[in-house]
Amino acid sequence: MSILEYNGGAIIGMTGKNCVAIACDTRLGLQQQTVSCDFQKIFKMNDKLMLGVTGLATDVLTLQQLLKFKLNMYKLREEREMKPETFSWLLTSVLYEKRFGPYFTEPVVAGLNEKNEPFLSAMDLIGAPVMTKDFVVSGTCTANLNGMCETMYRPDMEPDDLFETISQCLLASVDRDALSGWGAMVHVITPEGVTSRRLKGRQD
Repeated sequence: MSILEYNGGAIIGMTGKNCVAIACDTRLGLQQQTVSCDFQKIFKMNDKLMLGVTGLATDVLTLQQLLKFKLNMYKLREEREMKPETFSWLLTSVLYEKRFGPYFTEPVVAGLNEKNEPFLSAMDLIGAPVMTKDFVVSGTCTANLNGMCETMYRPDMEPDDLFETISQCLLASVDRDALSGWGAMVHVITPEGVTSRRLKGRQD
């Protein structure tokens, strides 16, 4: 088993019309043993930017705290919020810096830029980025997630449709994976703000 799969987890980022959604499961495990079913994997960086991280749980928390510190320093120095594109390149740089002893994580960045256009990126554990216009997935059941998203994704969805689509994709995928699931958190970012909902999933 890969160290990236040790604690389990699944994340999807998906774009809509002037909105973007990011969803994760809530399970924290030690291989097949479930330790907790309310582990946070998505973190709010600012009003229009969220970070989702799967992988080794200790590195998930370490990376999130480091990035929050860098984000706060940027805000103090520049007196403005960091754009999602800038944050994505900062994250790439932070991960590549530690390439010889990497953070065992696979992050997903979701946000809205200054024109309220959706931005979505994901990267591997040494920061090789991919920017997409539709969806990105990360975690232990990426084959399931990719298949569901390719089937159900439609361009330019409204926030409510986007929420329904990303929720169905995540729940259907984690039900077929022993290392993730036990409920989900879905966040939809719009120009008006962030809507967060907790979903119940199968707990077997």
